[in-house]
Amino acid sequence: MLLTDKVVVVSGVGPGLGRSICLQAAAQGAKVVLAARTESRLAEVAAEVQAAGGTTLSVPTDITDDAAVENLIARTVETFGRVDALVNNAFSVPSMKPLERTDFQQIRDSVELTVLGGLRVTKAFTDELAKAEGSVVMINSMVLRHSEPRYGSYKVAKAALLAMSQTLATELGDKGIRINTVAPGYIWSDQLKWYFGEVAKKYGITAEQVYEQTASRSDLKRLPEPDEIARAVVFFASDWSSAITGQTLDVNCGEYHS
Repeated sequence: MLLTDKVVVVSGVGPGLGRSICLQAAAQGAKVVLAARTESRLAEVAAEVQAAGGTTLSVPTDITDDAAVENLIARTVETFGRVDALVNNAFSVPSMKPLERTDFQQIRDSVELTVLGGLRVTKAFTDELAKAEGSVVMINSMVLRHSEPRYGSYKVAKAALLAMSQTLATELGDKGIRINTVAPGYIWSDQLKWYFGEVAKKYGITAEQVYEQTASRSDLKRLPEPDEIARAVVFFASDWSSAITGQTLDVNCGEYHS
């Protein structure tokens, strides 16, 4: 029970990794605050956590909006009285076009959500996290490790997020706040299963073949599942990583080595 009696805030709760982070944190004893723009999604994940015996608070939140973020921290402190960990999991779908053909507004929107949104939430929670000598976990991506075509705008945002995270680790270290990053590879979730199905149709092969071809590039010859990535997040949120800050943990079954 790595997170017994701790309060963990998860921003960017979705049906894939966000859901797993909430469930894994609750399974380790945390009270979990769920934040995302879509109320119905929050309700679904909160119901799962509660059904498993966990304690939750759902706060509809747009992390690009100052007032919404202030409401998130107010509701959290009002309900639970403290904050021990913050997980920034907000995600923006990349354009999947070469940079020369990517609309600048799409890049701006991605940076606004991924980078400035993460900064806005972290700043808002700094005072409470300092009281608990808490932890911030940034969810990044293995896009940091390659420069494959069509991922340019996504890498711009995620690389900026990493640079910001490292700077925050230095700036907030004297407050006892740790800032670390988890960088997943492909996540074997419903979204990726759908995508592999579309790729299979395009090339006249099976989804299983797409999986095998993709997984063959990793050392373990498979793709990580959401719970496996979430457990790395739980580690960084817990006191077991109390001497670790400014670091990035790749969870990609060995597809890339950092």
